[in-house]
Amino acid sequence: MEFSSRARQRHARLAGDRREQYPHSLQFYLEPPTESISLVEFESFAVDRLRLLKVIENLGVSHVRGSDVYKTKLEAELRKLKFPYRALVEDDYEARRKDHISHFILRLAYCQSEDLRRWFLQQEMDLFRYRFNELTENLMQKFLEHVNLSFEALTARSLPSIQSDERLQPLLNHLSHSYVGPDYSVQNNTGKISLEQIDALSVKSFPLCMRQLHRALRDNHHLRHGGRMQYGLFLKGIGLTLEQALEFWKKEFIRGKVDADKFDKGYAYSIRHSYGKEGRRTDYTPYSCMKIIMSNPPSQGDYHGCPFRHSDPELLKQKLQSYKISPSGIAQVLELVKGMHFQLACQKYFELTHDVDDIGFSLNHPNQYFIESQKLLSGGREPKKEFSNSGNFQQKNNSQESINSSSTPTSSNAKADTELEGLEAYFTED
Repeated sequence: MEFSSRARQRHARLAGDRREQYPHSLQFYLEPPTESISLVEFESFAVDRLRLLKVIENLGVSHVRGSDVYKTKLEAELRKLKFPYRALVEDDYEARRKDHISHFILRLAYCQSEDLRRWFLQQEMDLFRYRFNELTENLMQKFLEHVNLSFEALTARSLPSIQSDERLQPLLNHLSHSYVGPDYSVQNNTGKISLEQIDALSVKSFPLCMRQLHRALRDNHHLRHGGRMQYGLFLKGIGLTLEQALEFWKKEFIRGKVDADKFDKGYAYSIRHSYGKEGRRTDYTPYSCMKIIMSNPPSQGDYHGCPFRHSDPELLKQKLQSYKISPSGIAQVLELVKGMHFQLACQKYFELTHDVDDIGFSLNHPNQYFIESQKLLSGGREPKKEFSNSGNFQQKNNSQESINSSSTPTSSNAKADTELEGLEAYFTED
């Protein structure tokens, strides 16, 4: 859409009137924005800032914050993002407006639990520290003269009014569970994996969450509905056809307490439904790491969820020991778990089980783990030459790949999450 000359002048004059809201490139976000914005802009701002904070998190546990390596890598990653971080140093109203509004959108999304608040505050503090240290001495002085250091309690006070807005609350709920990468709904290897390969693949190329589910299924010949959904959609994502899935689950359940007739009546429909062959014929996508971590936590008798998030640390340690992970490697994983960096703990698990120093990508999805593992095992990556027993994971050189800017939009994933709730109704039988 192009503005006429008069419209452009009016827009520039309005922006000039508002420019006094942002006298400096940095702020403490003391006052929430009051202007009206479209839902499209609301979502766009939120997703762009979320990508930025994910980059901050990944580098913050891979390198010493403030070090030359950290700053160099962060600078390179920020250049790939749509977030106008560099323009903030200049007198750029639109950049400062986006910075202001996007911060408060994510503040609303991440104030809803203690875990979410802690994560959000850590990444925002790291981002602020980096931006402050990048200022010239003159701009630093101006900022210190400008800011007011008084403190007011968390954004959560705004929740009652926000929760009554049926347009915003679904978006805010989804943002705090948001995954902004590929959805792995279409795989080139569909039908190329045989059922006989699954046992071996589960050991070599499954992330720990799926390896745990596969072992539980083989041992118990059954999974409760949460496990069936998480594992079934993962298997679909790695290439199992509908016919293979029906055969796989039926054979295993019949070995347990479910006869063929009960399986056909109680379970087959839900499998066909997940492949888009029943009901609304929605082609459901595999769960992302964030969905597994943040929704439907496992209870007693369940095996789904994220082992790094939902397992007792001592039990997790024992499991890693049984998989022949070195003591120093286990210590690194548990340190990341202690810091609530669950996806990064899974990245470390990938490195340890594949004998590589640098995973080379940001892990956000179990099916991404599988694909990258298969690439490496087929010769796509160099094995590491020497293993360090120092245990200092913050000092290693780790090149983090930014989140794919061409990935599936959040709105599409939000729709898929909503539709999955309908699918869950068909998995109610244990």
